Amino acid sequence: MQTRTKYIFLAFLASWLLLFFLGGDQLRRYAFFAGRKAEARRTWPRWTDRSLLRSFADPEELQSDGDPSLPSPRERRAARVNVYKNSRCRMETCFDFSRCEKHGFKVFTYPRERDQPVSESYGKILSSIERSRYYTPRAEEACLFILGIDTLDRDHLSAQYVRNVDEKIRSFPLWNGGRNHLIFNLYSGTWPDYTEDLGFDIGQAILAKASSYTHSFRPGFDISIPLFSKEHPQRGGERGWLYQDSIPPQKKYLLVFKGKRYLTGIGSGTRNALHHIHNGKDIISLTTCKHGKDWQKHKDTRCDKDNVDYEKFDYQELLHNSTFCIVPRGRRLGSFRFLEALQAACIPVLLSDGWELPFAEAIDWGKAAVVGNEKLLLQIPSAVRCIHPERVLAFQQQTQFLWDAYFSSVDKIVHTTLEIIKDRLLPHRSRSRFLWNTLPGGLLALPDFSTHLGDFPFYYLQRGSSPSEKFTAFIRATSAVGSPSQPILRLIQAVSASQFCAQILVLWSCEKPPPPSGKWPQSTVPLTVIQGRGKVRGAGLSDRFFPYAAIQTDAVLSLDEHTSLSTSEVDFAFVVWRSFPERIVGFPAQSHFWDAEQRRWGYTSKWTNEISIVLTAAAFYHRY
Repeated sequence: MQTRTKYIFLAFLASWLLLFFLGGDQLRRYAFFAGRKAEARRTWPRWTDRSLLRSFADPEELQSDGDPSLPSPRERRAARVNVYKNSRCRMETCFDFSRCEKHGFKVFTYPRERDQPVSESYGKILSSIERSRYYTPRAEEACLFILGIDTLDRDHLSAQYVRNVDEKIRSFPLWNGGRNHLIFNLYSGTWPDYTEDLGFDIGQAILAKASSYTHSFRPGFDISIPLFSKEHPQRGGERGWLYQDSIPPQKKYLLVFKGKRYLTGIGSGTRNALHHIHNGKDIISLTTCKHGKDWQKHKDTRCDKDNVDYEKFDYQELLHNSTFCIVPRGRRLGSFRFLEALQAACIPVLLSDGWELPFAEAIDWGKAAVVGNEKLLLQIPSAVRCIHPERVLAFQQQTQFLWDAYFSSVDKIVHTTLEIIKDRLLPHRSRSRFLWNTLPGGLLALPDFSTHLGDFPFYYLQRGSSPSEKFTAFIRATSAVGSPSQPILRLIQAVSASQFCAQILVLWSCEKPPPPSGKWPQSTVPLTVIQGRGKVRGAGLSDRFFPYAAIQTDAVLSLDEHTSLSTSEVDFAFVVWRSFPERIVGFPAQSHFWDAEQRRWGYTSKWTNEISIVLTAAAFYHRY
C-alpha cells in the first residue's frame, strides 16, 4: 500500500513537471497565478508578444513618435507660446472699445514703406480695406489699425519674408503693444516643422491667419481665414460651377483627390495613406512624388507607378465630375484645394486634424463640408456613400452660396473679416448665424438696417410668412402733363384698376412745378405727387430708390412714364413677385457680356437664353 502510494505520487509529480515545461506559457495565463490576474483577462495578443504576433516593425520604431524630423509636442507647444504670448486675449481684455465710440468702426492702414514693397496678395488686402466703407485716412478716427508691413509670408526661406518686423512695429507710435491692430498672415513657419512662428511678437493684436491651429487659436479674438493664391481676384470673382442642369447631384466620380505626396516631414502621413482608398472606378486618389528638388533622393517603391497614374487624369476634369473632393492637410493645415472644391460644388471632405476652419465663428461648415479624421481615412468612402442624395444636393448648394458670398474674391474675404470684428463690438446688434448662413449672406444683410429677420424679404419662406397683398405704384415723370391721351395718364388708369394696387405715387422730376390735381385722371386709389430733384444727371435713378415715408406696402411697382402695361399684366407680375419677394420681377430685361475689343462690359436687349438684368422701368421689388 505504501509502495503504491509512492508510485502514484511520483507519477503525479512527473506529470506536473512535464506539463510545466511543455505548457508553461499557457499555465501562466490562468487566474490562480495571482500576479497575472490582470493579464489573464486579455483576449488579444500584444504587439510585443513576438511569439504570438508576427512583427512587421522593430519595437523601437513603433514606440517612437514617428518621423524624427518632426518636432515633439513639447517643441510645438513652445513655438506656439512664443507666438501667442497673450494667449488669453479676448476682446474684453485686449481691445480698446473706447476708440470706436466717437467715430464708429473705422479702419486705418499704415503708410507703406518705400524701401519695402508688399506682395501682390497683401497689396490686394490693403486695397480692399481702403475701398471699404470703414476706411479712414485719419489715424485719430480709427478703431482698428492695419500694418503697412507685409506679414503674409513668414517663412524665412521665402523671398517675400520681411526681416526685423519686431523692431519696426515697436517704433510705431500707434502700435501700443498691438492693441486694436489686425495682422493678416497666410504662411507661418518653415521646413521641416512648419510651426506657427511668425518671427515677431504680435502682442495684443488680432490675428487673421490661414491654417489656424485650434490649440493656439484664441476664440472670439483671432479670425481664421482661407488660404488663397496670388491669382485670387481682387473683386467679383468667378461664379460657382453648380448650375440648374447639374441635377441629379451624383456625378461620374464619388470621391477624388489629385495632388502631391510628401515622402518625409510633417503632412506626409496623411497623404501617404491616400492610395489605400483608390479603386480606379468611382474613387480616384492620385498622388505624385515628383516635386521638390530632392524628391528622387527620398523616392520609395510606389513613386514611379504613382507618377505614371498621376498623369492619366486632369485635375479640373476631376473637380467638375466628382461629388466629393478630399481636402487633406499639406505641410500646413490649409490648402488652395479648399477654395477650389467650394467653387466647383465638390463637397470638401476635410482631413486636417486641428484646423480651425475659415470664419467658423460665423459659418456653419456642417452644412457644406464633411469633416473627417486623418486616422480614420479608410472609413471615409463608406461614410460619404451613406449621405442621402437630397442631403448631397443641399451640401452642394451651400458650397455655392458660401463661395459667392464670402470667398470668391479678396474683397469678400477681407470684408467678411472686418464685419466679424464689427459684430463683436456691438453683440446686441450683431448678425445671427442664420443671417451668415442663408442667402444673401452677412455682407448684404447688414445689422445697421435691422437685426429682425422679418424686415428682410429673403427670409419670408423660412419663417413661413408672406409679403403684404397690396403694392404701391411708383411712377417717375419727367415731362409736363397735357391731355389725357399721354402715356402716363393711360398708365395711371391701367395700374389703378388693379385689384392689388393700394396707392400711386408720382415722382415729379421736372424743373417746372407739377400740374394741378385737375389735370390728373380720376383714380380709384389715392394718388400723390412727390417733388423730385429735377433733371440732374444720375438723379433719376437715385431719387427713385429713396426711402419715402409715403410707401407703406412691402411691394413697390417701379414705372417710367412711357411704360405701356395692361391691368392683367400688372396683376400677373404681382402674383409672381409674391412668390419671390427677395427678387426683382419685371418686364424689360437685358443681358450683359464682356466686350473683348473694347475691354469693358456691354449690355444688350436682344433675345438670349440667359437674362441677367431686369430694368426698373417696369418692375416689382421689395421696399427694403
